[in-house]
Amino acid sequence: MVDSSDSVSVDIEAISPKVKEHVVRTRHGSVSVSVYGDQDKPALITYPDLALNYVSCFQGFLFCPEAYSLLLHNFCIYHISPPGHELGAAAIDPDDPVLSVDDLADQIAEVLNFFGLSAVMCLGVTAGAYVLTLFAMKYRQRVLGLILISPLCKAPSWTEWLYNKVISKLLYFYGMCGVVKELLLKRYFSKEVRGSAQLPESDIVQACRRSLDERQSLNVWRFVEAINGRSDVSEGLRKLQCRSLIFVGDASPFYADALHMTSKLDRRFSALVEVQACGSMVTEEQPHAMLIPMEYFLMGYGLYRPSKPSVSPRSPLSPSWISPELYSPESMGLKLKPIKTRISVEM
Repeated sequence: MVDSSDSVSVDIEAISPKVKEHVVRTRHGSVSVSVYGDQDKPALITYPDLALNYVSCFQGFLFCPEAYSLLLHNFCIYHISPPGHELGAAAIDPDDPVLSVDDLADQIAEVLNFFGLSAVMCLGVTAGAYVLTLFAMKYRQRVLGLILISPLCKAPSWTEWLYNKVISKLLYFYGMCGVVKELLLKRYFSKEVRGSAQLPESDIVQACRRSLDERQSLNVWRFVEAINGRSDVSEGLRKLQCRSLIFVGDASPFYADALHMTSKLDRRFSALVEVQACGSMVTEEQPHAMLIPMEYFLMGYGLYRPSKPSVSPRSPLSPSWISPELYSPESMGLKLKPIKTRISVEM
């Protein structure tokens, strides 16, 4: 219902399609896939960051009514969980081998085969963005486009390698202890939302902290070991046959990695969106910053056309939220170029 302020109230639960849970058996073990939407529509697959699943990594973005409408109108969404990261997951058998990032990429191909999908759009965050990028490089004909948040493409620096090793050792010997949770939250979020002595911890950080308590620590350990053993794929990025849209928060510890990746991609088919006052997980911390760039990105595929030429000035889709360079005909679609969001943060 529209009130006098022109705001719109949307009941997400009332219009949300039921999720269908699937367990796909692959050569490298079982994978949990949660499917939203009409499977006759084009497919969008998601892959989360370390210790997360689709609920803790993407629900902030998908619960935006505008994003929900944008994606569910155009896609069926297949949320792929890293092994043992799904809701209610049991501990993986200790005798099972630890998978590599190549194994995880190959699992995705088998998931697509299970559902009869030929080519898909991909949405991934940090470690998940690396796995999807590797998948796109190994199976070029199966990827329509990459939407990556705070992505990685280089091998770990010594600093990141040591950081991950500390997390790995603590997970193995002490489980999801307080220190591990703090290290992971620093990975995901900017210090503004993590709180301080003067400012309380934000709701999104509290929710993420609770979700980490639900993870099986040795399952997370396996994913950390895989991503810490990744190789540098920078030189193969120009050979990608799909368009790429990259988001990164300017407070992300992986900000430099995202800039490096952008420099290696073909500039005709890639764009960078830098989100101000945000950490790595833009999907949770600043989800509205993703809306207009994604709309224009999807226009290049003929998947989205605005129903109205203008939007409410109160809407998060208001043009004042985005750099005017985005509206150039060459800024998205066939020809993409680096852009920055201009978002004012109210304290």
